[in-house]
Amino acid sequence: MNSLESYRQKHNFQIGVLIQRSKDTTDEIHKNPAFGNFIIEPADLVTDSIEELSSIFKKYDTVICCSGFAAGNGIQIKITKAVLDAGVRRYIPWQFGVDYDQIGRGSAQPTFDEQLDVRDLLRSQNKTHWLIISTGMITSFLFREDFGVVSLKNKTVHALGSWDHSLTLTACEDIGALTAAVLFHQPELLDQIIFVAGDTLTFEEIALQLESLFDTPFDRNLWSIPVLREKLENDPIDIFNRYRLVFTNPGVTWPMSKTFNDKNNIATKGIKEWVRENIIK
Repeated sequence: MNSLESYRQKHNFQIGVLIQRSKDTTDEIHKNPAFGNFIIEPADLVTDSIEELSSIFKKYDTVICCSGFAAGNGIQIKITKAVLDAGVRRYIPWQFGVDYDQIGRGSAQPTFDEQLDVRDLLRSQNKTHWLIISTGMITSFLFREDFGVVSLKNKTVHALGSWDHSLTLTACEDIGALTAAVLFHQPELLDQIIFVAGDTLTFEEIALQLESLFDTPFDRNLWSIPVLREKLENDPIDIFNRYRLVFTNPGVTWPMSKTFNDKNNIATKGIKEWVRENIIK
């Protein structure tokens, strides 16, 4: 947000933040309609109609969706339709992840199909410009114990598919800073996919870096694609079984040389920097 604030001071624009509507937030807004120079827009992405959301979005030149998948199936389509109905000039949808075009439909993660539906909606019109910022996996997700790929507790790394398979990883704070840099880049970037990254590493390289950081050996276990498919068949409800399998796909990785930050000499956090800042401290 500090990065966006610096752009605001230079370019003189207002920022609105859409938050979940509740009695508490409504009371606070009545007391103070501008929090820290941000306009607060109370709404409910699930229950509000497309028209209601559109009436909020039409106040703004650019809408950035940061809602994630938590709101449920169909919400990203609903938000996109509201943005298009509002005639917003520029839209960044919630696509901060993998290369959904390369993964295609029918993957192990059904929510990815909705991401392709969003892209189809945006590409089928020419009224609203769009930008998709592909970040790969959020770095912190790699270190979730329930994800099981890296277990710092057990000093174990599980490779997904192959030790030579790689992941592209980007820290949350870099995603925010790079999104702002993309928005204010000159000449203006429109109607395209922008790739960013903090690191692109094979699973073997991940294991080696962790051993160096913690000065201790890490056990290495391979989860082959057949094993991951079997895990998903045995427990299709476990969302992590879906993510583990889908991240064996080539669309989850790209070279640093392809990224916006590399081409524009913008420094980002690799695994070593992220671990030192967030885990070792």
